[in-house]
Order: sequence, then structure tokens, then C-alpha cells
Amino acid sequence: MKVSEIRAMADDELNAKLKSLKQELFNLRFSQATGSLSNPMQLHNIKKDIAKINTILRERKA
Repeated sequence: MKVSEIRAMADDELNAKLKSLKQELFNLRFSQATGSLSNPMQLHNIKKDIAKINTILRERKA
């Protein structure tokens, strides 16, 4: 997900996206623990997207 796409979203959309990404991260970690995760880079990408969204939300609050 690109930063320009994130900046174009409203705060409500960002909060909803953040919630869904956190749920997806949980599911991926569970898959990794059971040994059924096929692409470990998914974890890295989801974490980066969560960080980007949190950064944009904090910028808007300031």
C-alpha cells in the first residue's frame, strides 16, 4: 500500500483498515506458528502497512 493511497483515505476508513490489517497480522502469525505460512514476507508487508497508517493518523492529530 502506497503512502499516497493512505493519505487519500478518511480517518474512519483508516481506522477500519488498521483494524482489518491487525486481524490479518494475527491470522498470519497463527499460520506461521502452525507451520502453514507459505510466504513469510506477508508478515513484513502487513507490519509496514500498519506503521504507515499509524504514522498518518498521528500526523493528522498533531
